Amino acid sequence: MMKESDEFLDIAVKAARAAGAIQKEHFGASHDIQYKGESNLVTEIDLACEYAIKQIVFEKWPDHAFLGEEGGSKGSGEYLWIVDPLDGTTNYAHNYPHFCASVALQKGGQIVAGAVYDPMRDELYTAKRGDGAFLNGKPIHISAISKLEQAMLVTGFPYDLARREKALPRFNAMQRRVQAIRRDGSAALNLCYVACGRFDGFWEISLHAWDIAAGWLIIEESGGKITGLDGNPTSIYSEEILASNGLLHDEMVRTLGIRA
Repeated sequence: MMKESDEFLDIAVKAARAAGAIQKEHFGASHDIQYKGESNLVTEIDLACEYAIKQIVFEKWPDHAFLGEEGGSKGSGEYLWIVDPLDGTTNYAHNYPHFCASVALQKGGQIVAGAVYDPMRDELYTAKRGDGAFLNGKPIHISAISKLEQAMLVTGFPYDLARREKALPRFNAMQRRVQAIRRDGSAALNLCYVACGRFDGFWEISLHAWDIAAGWLIIEESGGKITGLDGNPTSIYSEEILASNGLLHDEMVRTLGIRA
């Protein structure tokens, strides 16, 4: 008989792949774009992906709670699915092939299973608590870079233009120290890329639980470290995150504390 943790991950993977298939099928087409704010958009594909994920989850566990980016919230309880059906919507709407589906299960306040699927690269990142992190079934681990000057980091900026301006001092402080910084528009993939060693660290503000829930577990299970920007413990419900290979973490905290 399949263990409970295996069942959780199996459904997370099935749901993420289903959303990814929808994303890939409609990539490059014209989309119905609506705005949730000044520059935060949503397409009909976001909605279709969230619907597909909900159908898969509720077919298996109709009593589970659900928190989705596109308003698909349902109930509360011990089991909560936290979903970003299309992370990187702006990229998707502009036909930039860097986006994913992110599906995580929180049990008793702790993320226990997560899957992030990038359909354009056919890359599936998965983790179960206590069982390691994987990319297409092969174990992944964080990088061994220990100096900021040799590090490639990744970040993102808020949709809100006023908050974006406030994020620039941290970016400027960091870009003076590191080998390179990238900004590619998908927090979930950013976390996965740190987990598999493509990036050495990631920070961002103005995030939501659905952006980072699956990636959070994948980072932890790959050996990485996550805190707030100040280095203190945080949660998926905080608006900010600092994730790294651990070796760079303290120096990243100190650098991000510089505002000039």
